[in-house]
Amino acid sequence: MFDKLQGIEERYLQLEQALSDPQTIANQREYQRLAREHSELAPSVQTLRRYRQLSRQLEENKELFDDPDQEIRELAREENRKLQADIEATEQQLRELLTPPDPNDEKNVILEIRAGTGGEEAALFAADLARMYTRFAESMGWKMEVLNSHSTGIGGFKELILSFSGRGAYSRLKHESGVHRVQRVPTTEAQGRIHTSAVTVAVLPEAEEVEVHIEPNELRIDVFRSSGPGGQSVNTTDSAVRITHLPTNLVVTCQDEKSQHKNKAKALKVLRARLKDMMVREQQSKLAEDRKSQVGTGDRSERIRTYNFPQNRVTDHRINLTLYRLGEVLGGELNSLIDPLIAHFKSEALAPSQHA
Repeated sequence: MFDKLQGIEERYLQLEQALSDPQTIANQREYQRLAREHSELAPSVQTLRRYRQLSRQLEENKELFDDPDQEIRELAREENRKLQADIEATEQQLRELLTPPDPNDEKNVILEIRAGTGGEEAALFAADLARMYTRFAESMGWKMEVLNSHSTGIGGFKELILSFSGRGAYSRLKHESGVHRVQRVPTTEAQGRIHTSAVTVAVLPEAEEVEVHIEPNELRIDVFRSSGPGGQSVNTTDSAVRITHLPTNLVVTCQDEKSQHKNKAKALKVLRARLKDMMVREQQSKLAEDRKSQVGTGDRSERIRTYNFPQNRVTDHRINLTLYRLGEVLGGELNSLIDPLIAHFKSEALAPSQHA
């Protein structure tokens, strides 16, 4: 790690020299390019220099450990304890600075919720999760849009696709992908028995048109009349849109808008996100094919989180975190789960650097 940091510092000093060169100053385009690189390297260099300064102070203080004055020896030891803590914190900052950020972190999000094992109860819990994420988005000041929904008629959803637009949306929600399990007594259960159901959540970064180019001849677009629960017609025009991407056979349906053009635009947004997700997963061979690695089969055993109503408990199984604040979490207070998850996965990403 420190060899890499030394190389960064050497480049930083070269840039400083170049930026003071009259020839560079005369070429404004080159000057701006080098100034931008200099600015990007500055936090790492400044943190490295602070680390060195703290380390020097620590060594200098050790010379006072043999001072004949006991009070001075105690003060030196006390100061070194604080310095050691500062050094460890600064070393962690250096590791984080060397970890490249996720290029998708600032992107908007397409969040897909689907009822898995559990029938109508799973569909009802899908609606609960949709409310949870919507309230969380409101607390973050994000804009929410329904891209597509397939309701069950008694307040549940077989499928719901939402879009969240706002700063850091993907960075905050990306670890929500997986199977969410619920344990509770369904309203339809006469005997009062606890049932276990599952809902799958997939979080996709929204893809720009320049990232995923789709040729018009790769698409089959079908239009039909929107229908609500039970098959009744929602409107009398062919406004619903089904898009099939022929090379991959991905199918996206959108029927929430009364305008065929709006439904088509929403469906294309979802399709681009799914195609980008597929491309990324193909590049990362260690992950399972296609989107299945995110959401599994929908079976309740493939869980990332359990919501237990009788015990007022939420457990995230990836980090063994349990909170007895189920109502608050379902009310959208997700930061108490999201922050530890981000810290955990960041720590995992930094782990290889520990041996650098």
